[in-house]
Amino acid sequence: MKKYLLILIFIGGLYGPACAQDLHFSQYYNAPMLLNPANTALLQNSDWRAGLNYRNQGATVPVPYNTFSFFSDFGLLRNQWDNAWLGTGVAVWRDVAGNGNLALTKVQGNLAAHVMTGEKTSFSAGMGAAYCQRSVDFSKLTYDVQWDEFSFNKSVSNQESFSTQKTTFIDVNAGMNFSYFNNDNFYVKASVAAAHLNRPTETFYGMSNKIGLRPLLNVDVVYKANDNIMLSPSVYYTRQKKASELVGGTLININASGGGPTLDANEIILGVFYRNKDAIIGVAGFKWKQNRVTFNYDHTVSQLSAGNNGVGAMEISLIIQGNYRKDGESTKAYGCPRF
Repeated sequence: MKKYLLILIFIGGLYGPACAQDLHFSQYYNAPMLLNPANTALLQNSDWRAGLNYRNQGATVPVPYNTFSFFSDFGLLRNQWDNAWLGTGVAVWRDVAGNGNLALTKVQGNLAAHVMTGEKTSFSAGMGAAYCQRSVDFSKLTYDVQWDEFSFNKSVSNQESFSTQKTTFIDVNAGMNFSYFNNDNFYVKASVAAAHLNRPTETFYGMSNKIGLRPLLNVDVVYKANDNIMLSPSVYYTRQKKASELVGGTLININASGGGPTLDANEIILGVFYRNKDAIIGVAGFKWKQNRVTFNYDHTVSQLSAGNNGVGAMEISLIIQGNYRKDGESTKAYGCPRF
């Protein structure tokens, strides 16, 4: 039982304050559908997008956990409507933590509407609904009844009625964006969203454990300093019950194609972010055409660093984008700086 309690305490301490009791990525800007359903198909020069995210956290401690994500979204009616289009998409998340494989599997569908409210402004609103399953494998944990005075003996029954427990629930979220751009060297997007609007019940034993409402705020800026340098500062905040997360920093995109500006420039991506009272996040990546791969490493600076030697988390993401027309001609798009 002592080992079991230590596992639960560690998960609570690591998973609560750091990530606001919910799924999260340090590369939140590369997980648009998790951040806000209004981001669905909010694409600059593309009709569709697909992405993969993987996060490994706590690799140096006894109970590491992994988070996986896949998403894809599609723009609809972009050339049929003069100043608006729709976006639809689907995303799948899988999070596994601890020796007992405490897991969350989430499948979500999103729908968003985007409207050009002026020559330099746009507004977006979206909603998402997800089917969620939470599970834990008690057979992989040890209990006090398995202590034989020398060690925990897993061959002895743990006297639990079921080796695996599962619970399912529906989760609803919504959000909106407002964007301003000058089609040349400046773009800003202010985003507000809320997760768990329906306050679903999450429990293995029929208790009234309702998931807390989680508001999210995000501001992204893109500034093209010159034909070779683009800055993308960003800040993200979320809160759930007594836990909160604040992340801010910037990416720097460097034109690696040479020969001046180009629509399909290869770009080197570098960046640094800071998660308040938790970690310094270094970012590196590469962008070619409309696709990019990005890696980050979180160096823990909180009290948890004494237990994990400063090794917080590692993430990698891959995002690809494209157009429906084979000739590569982009559909009507809102403005945003580019090389």
